[in-house]
Order: sequence, then structure tokens, then C-alpha cells
Amino acid sequence: SAASGGNILSDSGHPVTQRGVVWGTTPNPTTANNILNNGTGMGSFSSILTGLTANTFYYVRAYATNSVGTAYGNELDFTTTPQISSPGAGVIFDGYNYESVVLGNQEWMAENLRTTVYANGDPIPNVTDGNQWSYLSTGAWAHQLNDSQNEDPYGKLYNWYTVADSRNLCPIGWHVPTSAEWLILTYYLGGPGGDGSKVKSIGNQYWRPGTNQDATNESGFSAVGGGIRTHFGFFEDQTDASFWWISTATNITNAENISVYGNLTSLYYDSNGSFGANKISGFSVRCLKD
Repeated sequence: SAASGGNILSDSGHPVTQRGVVWGTTPNPTTANNILNNGTGMGSFSSILTGLTANTFYYVRAYATNSVGTAYGNELDFTTTPQISSPGAGVIFDGYNYESVVLGNQEWMAENLRTTVYANGDPIPNVTDGNQWSYLSTGAWAHQLNDSQNEDPYGKLYNWYTVADSRNLCPIGWHVPTSAEWLILTYYLGGPGGDGSKVKSIGNQYWRPGTNQDATNESGFSAVGGGIRTHFGFFEDQTDASFWWISTATNITNAENISVYGNLTSLYYDSNGSFGANKISGFSVRCLKD
């Protein structure tokens, strides 16, 4: 899309019966080309051109029509931005068909992982008891609030031991991304922290009302406020934030992660030194195509 408009300074005594803008991909567009009508009369007006092709050079002129004829304003030109994303091929895993999105040279799942098995078919335990969860040292998953209705669209919450398991949490041909691969995405989104508004789903359905006004989901990444399960076994932050595991450990206790909040406009790394999240924590997972 593009914003344009005009200002009718004089009608020479003949009322303006139609005004607006015209545009096309060749010079000197006329009312025979693409046209947007913005009412009648003199004065200024604004026009929003929609349905444009990405990464394309356009010419645009304001116009005004009265009983004498049609006059045109100065010719301007602009180039639309490249399309930030395109649909990917996706993948079927554990009986579920995951949509994907291509961002730059990366193909990401466009939704959180929800598998109950590793890539080799071995089951991942579902641990509902909070006290048992807090002492885990092997892989496990849980639904937010232990409620299976939260699977769609939030997916499942996994501890980091599922990420580190040699049987692979993501389907064959996909993997849990490294911090370097997340960094590529954040720079593609305007880095170094990226533009979080471009990855968050629009509206308040999956985010707490009043915290998500900036969301555009321009990337098609469709982040939802899945929240976390803490290493104490408690559930927190549903509709407030989305946390994803990174495949890199920071030390024997913690591992890297990245998050986006409904009320913040960038992606946030928790990865350096003794920081990061406790590996027992339950976070969402996004898989990246190999």
C-alpha cells in the first residue's frame, strides 16, 4: 500500500465533480489507469492506495474533474517495499500439519510446536504435577494451565531437556534454532532486537487486552502469548508474553531463550553469562528448516 493525496487550489468557477489520484507502472497515469475517487470540491484530501505489488516502481498523480475537463497534479513516483514474507511448504509431524513462513533465507514454522513424540517416534512424557516438574532432568511437556484447550493456538510448553535430547524435538529436516539463527531473523526484522510488532498476531484474542496495540504480524510469524511454566512448576504469563527456547545452553543450569511481550516492541534475548532460563522451565518451541 501507499499513502498519497492532493490539494485542489482552484476550480476556475466550475465546481469539481470528482477528485482523487491515479497511478500505474508507466509515466503520466490518467483516469484510464488505476483510479481512486476522493470525493468532490476544492481543498486537500488523502488517499490510501492498496493492492499494490511488492518491490515495484509506481507513478502517481492527483487529478480533478469538472465540466471543463480533467486536470492533473505533479507526477510523483515511489517503489513499494519487498514482501517481508511468503508462505512456506510447511511440514506434517506427529499427525499435525504445521504451516510455515519464509523470511529472507529462512523458513520458520508459523506456529508453536505441539508434538508428543521425538523425531524418532519415542514419546515425550506429559508431566502435569508441578512438584514433579520442578525436579525433572529429562524431557517433558505440558499444556499451559494443564488445559488441553490451550493447545490451539498456544502449542505445548517443553523443558529444555527435550530441546537437548539427541532424538530431536523437531521433525526430520527441521531443528530448534541457535542464537545465531534467531539473530538473523531479528536483523531481518530491523535488528538487533528486531521489530516485535512484526511477529505478534494482531488483536487481543491471544494477547491480554491493552498490551498489543502495536502488533502488525507483517512477518506472518504469528506469535501468541503462550506464557511459561516456571522451574517451580507454576504457570505464568499466558496472553502477556511468548518465550521460545534457543538450542544453546549457557551453563549447567540455564539455557538461552528469546521472548516477545505484548507491551514491548522488540524481541528480547536472555542468553549471556549466568543469565538465561532454568532448563526445567517450560517454554514454547519454534522449529527452523535445515
